[in-house]
Amino acid sequence: MSIRATVRIQVWVGISVVLCLSAFGAQIVSPAGGRQSSGRPDQSLKGAILKGRAPVNKRILRVKLPRGQETTLENGLRVIVLEDHRVPTFFMQMVILSGGLSDPPDYHGLASFTASLLREGTRKRSSRQIAEEVESLGATLSGNSGLASFTTHVSTSGLIENVNQVLDIFADVIRDPTFPEEEVEKFRNRILSQLQFQRSIPQFLAQERFSRAIYGGHPAGLVTPSTESVKKTTPEELGGFHALHYRPNNAILAVVGDVTLKEFLPGIRRVFGDWKSKDTPKVTIPSIPVQGPTRIYLVDRPHSVQTVLMLGNLGIERTDPDYFPMLVMNHILGGGAAARLFMNLREEKGYTYGAYSSFSGSIFRGVWVASSEVRIDVTGEAMREFMNEFKRIHDEQVSPVELEDARRALAGSFALSLEEPQTLLQNILTQKLYNFLANYWDTYPQKVAAVSAQDIQRVARKYVDLDHLQVIAVGDASKVRDKLAQFGNVEVYDAEGEVVALRSR
Repeated sequence: MSIRATVRIQVWVGISVVLCLSAFGAQIVSPAGGRQSSGRPDQSLKGAILKGRAPVNKRILRVKLPRGQETTLENGLRVIVLEDHRVPTFFMQMVILSGGLSDPPDYHGLASFTASLLREGTRKRSSRQIAEEVESLGATLSGNSGLASFTTHVSTSGLIENVNQVLDIFADVIRDPTFPEEEVEKFRNRILSQLQFQRSIPQFLAQERFSRAIYGGHPAGLVTPSTESVKKTTPEELGGFHALHYRPNNAILAVVGDVTLKEFLPGIRRVFGDWKSKDTPKVTIPSIPVQGPTRIYLVDRPHSVQTVLMLGNLGIERTDPDYFPMLVMNHILGGGAAARLFMNLREEKGYTYGAYSSFSGSIFRGVWVASSEVRIDVTGEAMREFMNEFKRIHDEQVSPVELEDARRALAGSFALSLEEPQTLLQNILTQKLYNFLANYWDTYPQKVAAVSAQDIQRVARKYVDLDHLQVIAVGDASKVRDKLAQFGNVEVYDAEGEVVALRSR
């Protein structure tokens, strides 16, 4: 049975196109745009009441998502197959339950380097042979792990008629990489060049300083590995990490596509059945620093015509009961083109092409952050409007209309996401990795619909923490330092992260 047939949805009747667009507003904003116009460019939209909207059925969205077929091999490898027979393709992902959090304390980036170099040579195939075989099959093959992730992902996709050939390559790079010295050297040179180039990108400088301000020495405080870690990468170090963590009893193999578990299991047993299990180190979650008082960090970028602003603080773990109130609160405040920050800073004030907020969570606390890129001459004014919106969501309960629109937009975007097989597979993996109940995603719309205005105000006061707000600005210090000083002490850094000056209020 296809996913389309098994996903049973009671759709809210008459969900308007406007509602769907509001859910995806951040993706449809033109970066070269400017203020959207309705023929009267000076007209503010603040306080506008939208009339003539399509009537909406008030029933809550109901879904029952397809369940993957599961089994576990004798060596401990867990296998999940989710059927989708609409098109003759497949997507396959091996999730290794070790990532950047398993890096040695003095070697951040080792898990990421290992994942990236898997396809650069095995005992059977050279890097070039792997690339040519993958290309000839019309397939994809990649590996990645984050510096603060607790997992590594190795993914492949292609036509179902080629699945056994792709599976052979997939298993080869996962089980038997050799990390050839010449390929490691190319990788080192490439990464070192990228690290140097990134220092010219203001958004990177902002993210780097923000992560350090929030997490300090925690692995999540790193946006990129250090040059020292890159330089000391060797085939021996990579092979050691691989041998220690890439084990079947430390992995989940998940597949979605035009296949059944019964059809696919013989191939899986053929390439992974004799993979030897072994005890692997448990993930240790480093402690997160206690958040200090509000500080303003200014990264000096002379002659910039814009200021990149990031304002935020610690958020929640992915399993936190506040996840759904945070989801709705963030949508209202900065989740898209219909949210408060966007309507204020772009539509009303014209300071920027867009202003947004987001939040994250893992097995440790993530962040909540708001950001924008504004004209340098309105840096102070933009800061003031950010603060005004933060205080407003603290002090005033959201209106019933605003709350209902947000809940419907989130439920609508969730319903649309169910059309993507890879999204359904990732949902299953999320449920497994965080030990959510089996019906977690079935009840997602109800959890969103249950969020109240009181819930939103509570989590806003707790996580949009104005007493511990970390503010990052990247721009021309000679033009914006005094403007930022109106909001607190300003610490000035150069693009290399070195302190330049300290200015008090």
